[in-house]
Amino acid sequence: MAEPKKRLTSSRSGNRRSHLQLKKQTLSNCPKCKNANLPHLVCPTCGFYNGNDVLRLEEKAKAKDQRRKEQEKELEK
Repeated sequence: MAEPKKRLTSSRSGNRRSHLQLKKQTLSNCPKCKNANLPHLVCPTCGFYNGNDVLRLEEKAKAKDQRRKEQEKELEK
């Protein structure tokens, strides 16, 4: 097995590991709801991106409520 010729100093090890640190995430504000979100991604709270409503969150919420009510009615029977 190969063995190192000399012991690495702590500064060399530290210099190598200096690139492993975590970087701060950049956040941008949604122009519609002003919540913080990641840049170049759809806003998870309102579904707004680049001037368009990409996700129809209100319609999905209504459909989910209707499905839940139907399931409750089936369970009551």
